[in-house]
Amino acid sequence: MTRRIWPGTQAPLGAVYDGEGVNFTLFSQSATKVELCLFEAVDDVVERERIELPERTAHVFHGYVPGLKPGQLYGYRVHGPYDPRAGLRFNPAKLLVDPYAHAIANEPDWKAPLFAYDRGTHEREEGARSKSVRPEPLRDGDKAEAARGGKTPAERRAAEARARECPPAPAHPPDDLVICHRDSASGAPKSVVVDHRFAWDGDRPPGTPWQDTIIYEVHVKGFTQRHPGVPAHLRGTYAGLASEAAIAHFKKLGVTALELLPVHEMASEREIWERGLVNYWGYNTLSFFAPAGRYAATGRLGQQVTEFKAMVKALHAAGIEVILDVVYNHTAEGNHLGPTLSLKGIDNWGYYRLVSNNPRYYMDYTGCGNTVNTRHYQTLQLVMDSLRYWVTEMHVDGFRFDLASALARGLHDFDRLSSFFDIMHQDPVLSRVKLIAEPWDVGEGGYQVGNFPVLWTEWNDRYRDSVRRFWKGDLLAADLGYRLTGSSDLYGSSGRRPYASVNFVTAHDGFTLNDLVSYNEKHNEANGEGNRDGTNNNHSYNHGVEGPTCDPVVVELRERQKRNMLATLLLSQGVPMINAGDEIGKTQLGNNNAYCQDNEISWHDWDLDERRRKLFEFTCRLVALRRTQPVLRRRRFFSGGSVHGSGLKDIVWFRPDGGEMTSDDWTHPSARAIGFLLGGDAIWSLSPRGEQIVGDTLLVLINANPVPLEFVLPAIEFGERWEVLIDTRTAEEPARTVPARAGGERYLLIDRSLAVLRLLERKGPKKKSKAPKSRRT
Repeated sequence: MTRRIWPGTQAPLGAVYDGEGVNFTLFSQSATKVELCLFEAVDDVVERERIELPERTAHVFHGYVPGLKPGQLYGYRVHGPYDPRAGLRFNPAKLLVDPYAHAIANEPDWKAPLFAYDRGTHEREEGARSKSVRPEPLRDGDKAEAARGGKTPAERRAAEARARECPPAPAHPPDDLVICHRDSASGAPKSVVVDHRFAWDGDRPPGTPWQDTIIYEVHVKGFTQRHPGVPAHLRGTYAGLASEAAIAHFKKLGVTALELLPVHEMASEREIWERGLVNYWGYNTLSFFAPAGRYAATGRLGQQVTEFKAMVKALHAAGIEVILDVVYNHTAEGNHLGPTLSLKGIDNWGYYRLVSNNPRYYMDYTGCGNTVNTRHYQTLQLVMDSLRYWVTEMHVDGFRFDLASALARGLHDFDRLSSFFDIMHQDPVLSRVKLIAEPWDVGEGGYQVGNFPVLWTEWNDRYRDSVRRFWKGDLLAADLGYRLTGSSDLYGSSGRRPYASVNFVTAHDGFTLNDLVSYNEKHNEANGEGNRDGTNNNHSYNHGVEGPTCDPVVVELRERQKRNMLATLLLSQGVPMINAGDEIGKTQLGNNNAYCQDNEISWHDWDLDERRRKLFEFTCRLVALRRTQPVLRRRRFFSGGSVHGSGLKDIVWFRPDGGEMTSDDWTHPSARAIGFLLGGDAIWSLSPRGEQIVGDTLLVLINANPVPLEFVLPAIEFGERWEVLIDTRTAEEPARTVPARAGGERYLLIDRSLAVLRLLERKGPKKKSKAPKSRRT
């Protein structure tokens, strides 16, 4: 018997349960008919009921089904012309995911016919497939090469225009022009009606100020899968990440925010599935609203929503913010030869950017086959509704936007005045949360580090490369000075603050910290792509032996270099981001693109030997130092001058001989050793109650040379006494019995090491001093 359906309402979009039934809505500007399909089980081959949505208002199909309850499985069949040359890919034989679904019961089963076209004899060859490999951010050398390209800018623009107008012919016959009438319901993802009731019990966001934020980039499964303190049935899940053992680690480490690798419902690409692997990182979004069911311990019929909320609630109770790494720039449907799972079969023209004069093909600014069309009002609404949902309903504290430049492109180029930014800035919900951009995409002009608007922070790859190259010995101190002080050359002239720079040395894509100092070359053979994937430009150094070694000299130097880079990260102005596992010496065996390794290569190994345990304790001390020293968490850029009422300049740079650095010293061939003093009573900023912020005065000494070097401790004005807090020659805490050093004495830094000293006392009255002429402010 056909179920009765009422007209319902056109808003809100999605499937909304009101206690007595469910209102269904779906936007499609070009469809001729939409059918709602109801299923009893995930593996149903045929729907139990198929009901045409009876009303259409402002391109929104809608209908209300009384009696339906949460947990109901559903999908859509959307009717219309199948004409790929015109950009139309409707095919009612393909069950489609609701773009506003709040839960998805299953990931795609690639044994089912999930492609809207007849793949014919090329079913297994894939033709020109949707790109599976996560695009690696361009390094400085790559960016320069891409920018040159052997052509003038005008020639490059003309070539790009020709490529858009005349895409290269596919290597195989044009299968996508012939429709496939085989039903996909047996393996298509199925949407779930969700009941959002949850006992938040007064949950409040921690609201950590940007300058006090310390980010921990972490994968839900990778962190918990092998953790002995996480109950076995909770490993790899949201509940595991909220367990006592996991939170205890976060608290001891001292981080203030978790940046979760993608947790939007995702799909592995067919070609990865054929290799017996999985898209582990998750940068292949299927649904912008649904939390990934693969990380749910309690079930996938809406339970994943409740479990995610419980995780956020537990982390908030511990004072830890939750930031989501979100992928709105592309989806799992790939290019013209990709599957039809949702948006492609609902309104291909509206949801994706198509080549204007040949809409069979997709504009690909992401390197993943397609680009989401945020220039279309409905697609922009979809993205904004999703973001607001995660803040208001799921209580997350912010977002890191993958390939964010793609979201702000106008007709072709990046546009700082795009509608995307306008809406974000005026939105009363989204303008108040943390917004982090990955400020590039793979299209021409996509590299936009330093160019995002004032409310945004950015992943700063200039910081990453400078720190790596400096400690490797490839870079003088000139560029490092900017990175240590918040990258004022990138952010200082546009009204932004030092915390606009999210500093990192390693991240999920690339070498881990351990592998950065252990491998000269990538070793990605396990990915099944002939070691061709992943970047070749790592700025890494194995210190004489490729991979693991028992040579005590090499091992000790590698451990020191880890400490050096962690110390540099946590002593720099800006927002530090620690790659989860680096604090315990995690290795991926030289794999710098472990996007498809859902196994021991990517999971954290918690069986810590003494060396790895000491690294963890050292990292904890560094984080504690940062959290207790306001001079390391400045809200303003340095001026290089003295502050009213202070006898110290806010920053002073020193040569090893104790003299203040001049402009020529920064570019001198020997400029691989520097010192800088941070004035604790020259911070400028006021506390929330209007009081002057005052902290300790710190002295940081850095020697990146391969030989030991003595530094003369500064004896500014009437002399000082200094206490050693950190010396990376060892992982151990400096003994309290070591006598303080007087200004004018020499302090020995061994080769490739760093030290932090604290001012204990100053003799004589404070004096004001004039601002020096310093380039690194």
